[in-house]
Amino acid sequence: MSDREIHGSGPLDLNQLRTFLAVHRAGSFTAAAHRLGLSQSTVTAQIRALEQRLGRELFERGARGVAALPYADDLAARLADPLDRLADATGERAGGTPEPVHLAGPAEYLGTVLLPALAPLVADGVQLRVTTGLTDPLLAELRAGRHDLVVATRRPRGRTLHAEPLADEEFVLVAAPAWAQRLDGRKLPAALAEVPLLSYAADLPIARRYWRHVFGERLHARAALTAPDLRAVVNATAAGAGWSVLPSYLCRAELASGALRLLHRPEDPPINTAYLVQRPAASANPHVALVRERLVAAAHTC
Repeated sequence: MSDREIHGSGPLDLNQLRTFLAVHRAGSFTAAAHRLGLSQSTVTAQIRALEQRLGRELFERGARGVAALPYADDLAARLADPLDRLADATGERAGGTPEPVHLAGPAEYLGTVLLPALAPLVADGVQLRVTTGLTDPLLAELRAGRHDLVVATRRPRGRTLHAEPLADEEFVLVAAPAWAQRLDGRKLPAALAEVPLLSYAADLPIARRYWRHVFGERLHARAALTAPDLRAVVNATAAGAGWSVLPSYLCRAELASGALRLLHRPEDPPINTAYLVQRPAASANPHVALVRERLVAAAHTC
């Protein structure tokens, strides 16, 4: 792209360029409007005016946000440095506090492993806004610009998001000592039919995966207790309510103390890979990179 293509018959509107860069970085008109303090209609109008001025589309609109077209990537690469330096020179960013970092993911993994690791950053001034939930709706919200980083339990499809492996969680079959003693020497998995099953969901996603991987068969069982938080399932299992299949990181202390016992030690335990997901364009908020680096480090040492 040449300077002549950018300027055409005259210089482009600076506000439109700032809005364009915000949309390119956020991957969403909604998120860009929030960060610029503008209405979404204003952002939409400015992008349309810029596209008309340039004579070409800049973004492919979708239900979950926008994807930059090649011309827009080239334009953003040329504009990012001068607009950022202008913002510093005019005091728009200098000395200002970066926006909060919006982080989302499973409540148990965030609360047990990742948020404690982020405590030093918060103490140093980084602001966090944490949302918990299931992977699919959180990824949809990420595409719409509501989050900066999402910890996902599966790799997202398509090319609108960038995902990197974060950590592997191993699943273990456990029960309280009293149940473990009653089951000692009996053949698994058949003997478990006599013991209550505890799960975080009625469709038993973790237990069913364990059965397929370890025992090579389908699990035909109904949960005696379901709770939509695996920490509650850990506590109920340790209290003697029954057996469960749980992520090892979540019950490591209970296994070490003897409050829970392993019922089975497969040579090849099932694992699930967690991914750290963000939009492809680099965030203008420097704290997003700090949080990402700390999350990756914490997951690797877990």
